[in-house]
Amino acid sequence: MPNQPIVTAGLVLRETVTRETDKILTVLTPDRGKISLIARGARRKNSRLAAACQLLAYSELTIYEKGQWFMLDEAETLELFTGLRTDFVALSLASYLADLTDATAQGEDTSQLLRLLLNALYALSALHKPPQLVKPAFELRLMALSGFEPLADGCAVCGRPEPEKPVLDAVHGVVCCAACREKGGLAMPLSPAALAALRHVLYCPDKKLYSFTLDTPALRQLGQAAEVYVAAQLERSFRTLDYYKSILPQEEPTYD
Repeated sequence: MPNQPIVTAGLVLRETVTRETDKILTVLTPDRGKISLIARGARRKNSRLAAACQLLAYSELTIYEKGQWFMLDEAETLELFTGLRTDFVALSLASYLADLTDATAQGEDTSQLLRLLLNALYALSALHKPPQLVKPAFELRLMALSGFEPLADGCAVCGRPEPEKPVLDAVHGVVCCAACREKGGLAMPLSPAALAALRHVLYCPDKKLYSFTLDTPALRQLGQAAEVYVAAQLERSFRTLDYYKSILPQEEPTYD
């Protein structure tokens, strides 16, 4: 006999086709962490579970444990982020953000990560925030929530509150003056505006995360710095990021 049903909210981070009509879902929940969920019959025509089993679907889920697996019994969709599904660039970025969250989600209390990802999807889908702004803001905030927050309140070496020719050292996880950077680091240059935006992203309230503007060069600097920082801290790459970048005009990163 199955265990008592569990009701929780969940966002689909990944979907895998299995057997003829089933799916295995990786779902981020606020109170049970990241779980693997078997959705039987989710690919069957007219399945009542089909909508909730899509990538990036956010739903109220009724599940139960069976051995080492969770089984999906019922689902009521709460948000499908339909604006993403008509914007190929935004959808590609959202897939990368889901992958990045999947890679960093640890433990049972993932409520902050879930809220961060939901807000990013809403910003892309409903608010139509530029992907070039949402991407670095999400990356840096996620790194901070995952224990990889860079030290950015001043030069980490000399203590100057406003570093001279500031750089983000992606390996050592600090902001410092260009002249103070440590050997062996990977220094990403930041204009004063880009540094101010980085600090905003790290320290602002959740609801203000995407409420900043930058001119194109500063936004490009912030985007390059955030992307390199994620790669250096997590020591891995993402195919979804490669694909997202492949459908955008190519820009060479600037290293110091």
